[in-house]
Amino acid sequence: MKENPLLKLHALGQSIWLDYIRRDLISSGELRRLITADGLRGITSNPAIFEHSITGSDEYNEDIRAMAHHGKSVMEIYEALSQGDVQRAADEFRPLYDSTDAADGYVSLEVNPHLAHDAHGTIEEARRLWVALKRPNVFIKVPATSAGLTAIRQLISEGININVTLLFGLPRYRQVVEAYLAGLEARAAQGKPLQHVASVASFFVSRIDQLVDPLLEVCIAQGGELAESARNTRGQVAIASAKGAYQIFKEIFGSQRFKSLSNKNARVQRPLWASTGTKNPNYDDIKYVEALIGTDTVNTLPVETLAAYRDHGDPKARIEVGVAQAGLLLAGLPQLGINIDKVAQQLEDEGIEKFTQPFDKLLAAMLKTA
Repeated sequence: MKENPLLKLHALGQSIWLDYIRRDLISSGELRRLITADGLRGITSNPAIFEHSITGSDEYNEDIRAMAHHGKSVMEIYEALSQGDVQRAADEFRPLYDSTDAADGYVSLEVNPHLAHDAHGTIEEARRLWVALKRPNVFIKVPATSAGLTAIRQLISEGININVTLLFGLPRYRQVVEAYLAGLEARAAQGKPLQHVASVASFFVSRIDQLVDPLLEVCIAQGGELAESARNTRGQVAIASAKGAYQIFKEIFGSQRFKSLSNKNARVQRPLWASTGTKNPNYDDIKYVEALIGTDTVNTLPVETLAAYRDHGDPKARIEVGVAQAGLLLAGLPQLGINIDKVAQQLEDEGIEKFTQPFDKLLAAMLKTA
């Protein structure tokens, strides 16, 4: 019987997390099985996941009605349900968190997506969620907007674990790392410990190809000398961007600046590959897993992608394969009429909308259930 490919990823320096949470995942013992059998090392959640889990199941209805009967608002009900799931999942991962000296075993909960452009509101909400969850092995998810950068720096300085989400572009990634380092430096200047401050930077991958590929199709359809270049670029921009992000990660966390922080027990902010389910049916179903395996990385997989990798994954360290070619591919995008910075901004804007819509839909559905 062949070894589970998921188990081999940890030996290559990558932690696999699940991009999904639901009450019965925990209560049924399935989460515990994933931890022991598949080497699962964390969970991420977002408003869209909670909307799918809560409205797609009857198991929350009794609690919703009971809380409504006791005068709880729909927002209070949502927070009780989402925080309860995150706490229970965190408790399942706590032995892993302890045995890895806080390297893994995390569960993420997102701030209200309507606060994406409100730095002060994000800081206040993150503080409140951190206190409410009462678990050291949780991340508060903060979007990588301009306002989010301010919040990230402040929250890291306060020792709150942050999962930076909705990250799409390399210039913004540099700003995210800068915010993390500045937060650590501010904390160190206050004489506070750094060893248990954790953060990941969640770089959304497949959505890049989802937006760029149709633009390349237009170029291909027009024919001419650029058509072949566009054809060779199609389906490659997301992975090239992630490879570029990993090089930035190595550069900054290999610098003297970080060494000074590392000497005070600071941790690297690992790149996390998010949105790694394959959206284009013409592409391999584990495309965004195979190409992005490397040391000090995390990949958070949807349930279907986790199952696919368990079935036919081929783990090898590939994140630094073809780095020069990836750089050339990104450099050639303007010639093909693609401004990757504008693409990243559009994806950020759309990403916020993709979280606010299901968040509002969930609140409305719970109001009806109540």
